[in-house]
Amino acid sequence: MNTTANALESWREEQRSAWLYRVVAECEAGTPRAALFNELAEAAEEQSQIWLDTLKAEGGAAPAPFRPDLRTRMVARLTRSLKPRAMRGVLAAMKVRGMVLYDAALPSHGVPTRREDVGRRHRGATSGNALRAGVFGVNDGLVSNAALIYGVAGAAQDPAIIALTGVAGLLAGAFSMAAGEYVSVRSQREMFEYQIGLERDELEKYPQEEAAELALIYAAKGMTPEEARRVADTLMQDPERALDTLAREELGLNPDELGSPWVAALSSFAAFTVGAALPLLPFLFASGRVALLESIALTALGLFAVGASMSLFTGRHAILSGLRMLGIGGAAGLATYFIGAWLGVALG
Repeated sequence: MNTTANALESWREEQRSAWLYRVVAECEAGTPRAALFNELAEAAEEQSQIWLDTLKAEGGAAPAPFRPDLRTRMVARLTRSLKPRAMRGVLAAMKVRGMVLYDAALPSHGVPTRREDVGRRHRGATSGNALRAGVFGVNDGLVSNAALIYGVAGAAQDPAIIALTGVAGLLAGAFSMAAGEYVSVRSQREMFEYQIGLERDELEKYPQEEAAELALIYAAKGMTPEEARRVADTLMQDPERALDTLAREELGLNPDELGSPWVAALSSFAAFTVGAALPLLPFLFASGRVALLESIALTALGLFAVGASMSLFTGRHAILSGLRMLGIGGAAGLATYFIGAWLGVALG
């Protein structure tokens, strides 16, 4: 890529970031975060002006006024609907800094007040969220059930057997995913609840020692010993607030975001079912070659859509991501179909 093209692409990227910062600030109206994201937007606009000056200096034509592309508008719409915390992984992939503010696992839950403080740590900024889990759940159901159905279709031409296999695969996979997700989140929640319970007991038995530990944590963050002790003593006057703070500062936990195992299980079940239903539907309403071709077309469309959706989290080009997912899923379907056909002949 030559210098002019690089400057133009960088200008667009900074303009896109500034536009998304404004969207996040809009969602955070009335909070300290709004001012921070507006400041980040101004910084991005300043950077875009530098790239624009570089572009002009290289003899390039001035670009048309910035207009967000389809993916950027989609991310903005989802951010307004689901709120920035739920979209932090997607926004981070779009090179929006500051998503570390929404990480519940950070040792400190204070809000940075300067843009220089944002972006130094991104642990959890690209962590899983409900939207990401939904996309991957759909992908799991789509690929696994399509491979199962096409494997049976290669071995047997009876539409009833193919449909029954697809239904069985859908139900087995959905219940398996839901059960696994429930056990995982339930176990994690029980561990967190146990840790918070221990902290509650220690707070009741040793309040002065807990206050001293909290003061040490604040002092390590830069407060003077006197100020740290004053803040810790103030927090200890409200036991529930003190427990919440201790859980966050000492354990790195957010008591408000431990997660519901039932919500996780139902979400996993629904996402897998949606994906697994795509290759199955044609066999419920048609049979023979027509059903197989319709199933392949629907599956291909689903694979491409899932791949394109994954680009929201990876920051890669949507079409390339869609084609890659189509190639991977298509290869799996073809392999199982020919294996099924071979087994059908060998065992027949």
